[in-house]
Amino acid sequence: MAEKPPHRIYQMPFASVYPHYIAKAEKKGREKSEVDTIIRWLTGYTQKQFETHLRKETDFENFFQKAPAMNPARTQIKGLICGIRVEDIQEPLMREIRYLDKLIDELAKGKAMEKILRS
Repeated sequence: MAEKPPHRIYQMPFASVYPHYIAKAEKKGREKSEVDTIIRWLTGYTQKQFETHLRKETDFENFFQKAPAMNPARTQIKGLICGIRVEDIQEPLMREIRYLDKLIDELAKGKAMEKILRS
């Protein structure tokens, strides 16, 4: 059986999707700073490191592979995103991307930051 080609989002610049995360949050009265906090919590990047990746247009694959410290609490993220249970996603990189999608979803749905950040 032939191996499936990598998902096209892996090669997309993180910076091209980031404005959509912000727009989704702001549409529901949340702020860009909250989106940044979520991304930093998940990946361990400092704000400066994160902004460097945005400027360099790092693709999703490298953005997550180079993350300094993926938060161990991210495995507590459960639920549906795009009709798929996050906890059931087998492919590790796709699961990381969907964790982020789920956190942004929770932000847009008005969930408190302490709950989103699993504290």
